[in-house]
Amino acid sequence: MRYEEAGVHIEAKALALRRAKAKLEATYTPEVLRGLGAFGGLFDAGALKEMRHPVLVATTDGVGTKTLLALEAGDVSGLGFDLVNHSVNDLLCQGARPLFFLDYLAASRLEEEVLSALLASLAEACKAQGIPLLGGETAEMPGVYREGAWDLAGTLVGVVERDRILGPERVREGDVLLGLPSSGPHTNGYSLIRKVVAGQDLEAFVPELGQTLKEALLRPHRSYLPEFLRLEAAGVEVHAIAHITGGGLPENLPRALPEGLGAEIWKGAWPVPPVFPYLQHLGKVPEEEMYRVFNMGLGLIFLLPEEEAAKAQALVGGFLVGRVVPGEGVRFL
Repeated sequence: MRYEEAGVHIEAKALALRRAKAKLEATYTPEVLRGLGAFGGLFDAGALKEMRHPVLVATTDGVGTKTLLALEAGDVSGLGFDLVNHSVNDLLCQGARPLFFLDYLAASRLEEEVLSALLASLAEACKAQGIPLLGGETAEMPGVYREGAWDLAGTLVGVVERDRILGPERVREGDVLLGLPSSGPHTNGYSLIRKVVAGQDLEAFVPELGQTLKEALLRPHRSYLPEFLRLEAAGVEVHAIAHITGGGLPENLPRALPEGLGAEIWKGAWPVPPVFPYLQHLGKVPEEEMYRVFNMGLGLIFLLPEEEAAKAQALVGGFLVGRVVPGEGVRFL
């Protein structure tokens, strides 16, 4: 027997990697000593010696069910941005800057055209954020994944000065919440979204959305690295950051709060993108469930002293959406 008879097509993987080689290597920075094709990527950490007390930060995540919707719609060009930008935002919650990224792509069958598009998307996303794509893994596993399914995941490693680590221990009662707009559902809630839009024509123009359903639902996860760097460069004091992912505001905001403190959220303080009321109406989804599943238009929240709010808003925009108060959890007003 040959490997191909077992369902594994080595040549498709090799061809896709050859086609994407130039784009992948274009993400390299001078710190990359060895990358594509090696058994392990090499990254020169010498620059960290200039830091007083560097702390490495690592985060791993995946795109999830959004990959299925993208494959059904025949457009995977944004999935690399979903994966990279989601990871970047998770890293920001520690106050860290990214150093390098590693990806994992797996499927029941590696179709060369799809794999090439995914690798190109990952490379473009890393390039846009100034992050080297140091290496990764591409696997074809019939029997593990169902026919036509893909899995996209990645690990991002970054660094932060120990005395600049952000988190709950810095948060104080009275801190305000500066929310930055999301670009849509980002990478969360797509198991529900797929059920809600089942049978809908993804290519059809939807007047309420001002675009096709496919465009609204496949808009890539936004990165907030530029806004973070802008606040850091201006010396704005930030106590904590909450990335609003799966679980929405009720589940993610408390992760940035210390014991004994909660948050009040002012509904109506920010515009909810039309894709969310559209999905709510189409699927008859209760409002409480919408806020528990989706970001509802707030992709990232900075928790900072009230006296810094005006300066921060002038630098990065966004909306003042709430305040840190005594108690536990999130209360909507």
